[in-house]
Amino acid sequence: MRNEEKKDYIIELKNVTKTYDGKDAVKNASFNIKRGEFVTFLGPSGCGKTTTLRMIAGFENPTSGTILFEGKDITNIPPYQRKINTVFQKYALFPHLNVFKNIAFGLKLKAVPDNVKYNKKGERVQTFRKYTKAEIKEKVNAALKMVDLEDYGHRSVTSLSGGQQQRVAIARAIVNEPEVLLLDEPLGALDLKMRKDMQLELMNMHNTLGITFIYVTHDQEEALTMSDKIIVMRDGLIQQIATPKTIYDEPANAFVADFIGESNILSGTMVEDLKVDISGTIFECVDKGFKKNEPVDVIIRPEDIQIKNAKENTVSARVISCVFKGDHYLITVQAGENELVVHNTQYFEPESEITLYIKPFDFHIMNKARIINTIETYMISENVVDICGGHFDCNSTLDAGTLVTATVDFDDVEITDDPEDGVIEGTVVSSIYKGSYYQCIVKTDDNYDFFVDTDYEWLKGDRVGINIPQDKIIIEQRYEEEKKEEEPVVVEETIPMEEDPAAANYEAPVKRSLEDAAEMMEQERYAPVEEAPVEDKVEEPIVAEEAPVEEPIQEETPAPKKTPAKKAKVAEEKVVEDTKDTSNTDSAEKTDKPAAKKPAKKPVTFERDPGKPRNSQNKSTKK
Repeated sequence: MRNEEKKDYIIELKNVTKTYDGKDAVKNASFNIKRGEFVTFLGPSGCGKTTTLRMIAGFENPTSGTILFEGKDITNIPPYQRKINTVFQKYALFPHLNVFKNIAFGLKLKAVPDNVKYNKKGERVQTFRKYTKAEIKEKVNAALKMVDLEDYGHRSVTSLSGGQQQRVAIARAIVNEPEVLLLDEPLGALDLKMRKDMQLELMNMHNTLGITFIYVTHDQEEALTMSDKIIVMRDGLIQQIATPKTIYDEPANAFVADFIGESNILSGTMVEDLKVDISGTIFECVDKGFKKNEPVDVIIRPEDIQIKNAKENTVSARVISCVFKGDHYLITVQAGENELVVHNTQYFEPESEITLYIKPFDFHIMNKARIINTIETYMISENVVDICGGHFDCNSTLDAGTLVTATVDFDDVEITDDPEDGVIEGTVVSSIYKGSYYQCIVKTDDNYDFFVDTDYEWLKGDRVGINIPQDKIIIEQRYEEEKKEEEPVVVEETIPMEEDPAAANYEAPVKRSLEDAAEMMEQERYAPVEEAPVEDKVEEPIVAEEAPVEEPIQEETPAPKKTPAKKAKVAEEKVVEDTKDTSNTDSAEKTDKPAAKKPAKKPVTFERDPGKPRNSQNKSTKK
């Protein structure tokens, strides 16, 4: 069963990271896409969704990680070898070609299997061919019919509207019959009505073709309308992967809840299981498993708030505004400290008093992403601490260089319009309204995320300064654990054993005792001797018998008879050098033997007169 499930995954990403200039655009992304699914990457601009799509298409290579297509690694395979087609945000149509030729462009280049032949060696060889003109015409007309442009084949693409050009781009992609179709915000340039019409057409194409669609958008409505599965991304990280209903009803965190549809995000305290405190009012809920009095985020959708009287789970509110939205009224109310948004079909006068009722099932309780800002740092000097590269005054008498942990509450961080007015600078990356205040996330220049509670709304991308009052910074000395320092020492001791060539010959555990290792090495050393047959030792003297063969060679080529007098003198001089330690009585016998061997090794031919043949020299020597 597991093998069958793996085969259903047409695309798999495993720990994929893409880095540009030291900054991660996609961070350790891992997910699977089943065959035939409509999957949407959803997130704000710059979250990494288009970069992920381009890595799947092959236009970008991941810095690390693996991309699999039908179980095969395609990480380094070029785009034209992948069974994937892309519809680009800017269409990328050829302006010098008409609609028909734009759609047929890929078919003219594509090679399809033809016949199987046998070569001279008897091996099966697959042959390929190009599409015929009749086949190309048939496929292009079928694609035009699918996108409702049957009579536009002869038209120039420059004369078409934006929606028609989008349809041509889609037809050009699907005519090649890819197994995966990638769409990078294809409806971004269309008006609202055309966009909604194209959403329905894309859904019909997906159902008709049955291929896998991977869609990129920042429009929540598009994602919720068309998708089988949504992958929510933020700052290169995947926040949640789930069906549209699950993401809307049960968001993984406050960012997902705020980004997908409208939400009332409030701060609360989990009094106990099934009970949550919101601004002093206790509500019943269905969530449990939290710690007692644990701070939590509470999500309530506007359509889940009813305006009616009930015995419990109610709160009094005052109407601030009531705006008509076509199928409902958007009502803004003040309930105690919190400002809420309510959807209702009935109109209510501003300043009127109403009662809000919320079912226990409609509360969604989540853990807070962070409760307090914590920075591990060190003391610059007495009463001065380093925080994200800035020198902040604090109340601590610890010496310079002391390792400390600095903690700061969210509402104790001050942000300024002018970055130069702050001790350090940062960029606003998120701003979520939580009923009575805004919670911003400010990323400093060294990539630390400061959570800030403020009364003012800050826009994403704003450059701000950060200040922290001296008495709001809590300093605690931290100590390095000695146990963690000892662990590398043990590893270093095992390294020489792994690098030892003697220990590398056998696969023994590192913890094996020295006695066992020595015993094993002895067995390996003597194993060849025991296994060698006795007959092999008898053959060794047979090789040594070649020595007597040298005697007839010495007798056949005596030095005095065949060498000239000049050569004999040279041979004698070299023999004297080689036999300095020998006695005078034995010099004659010893010089005779090497004299026969030396001429064979010396290049004697270079001392011969080139004008005379070898025979004439021998004759003259004899005379």
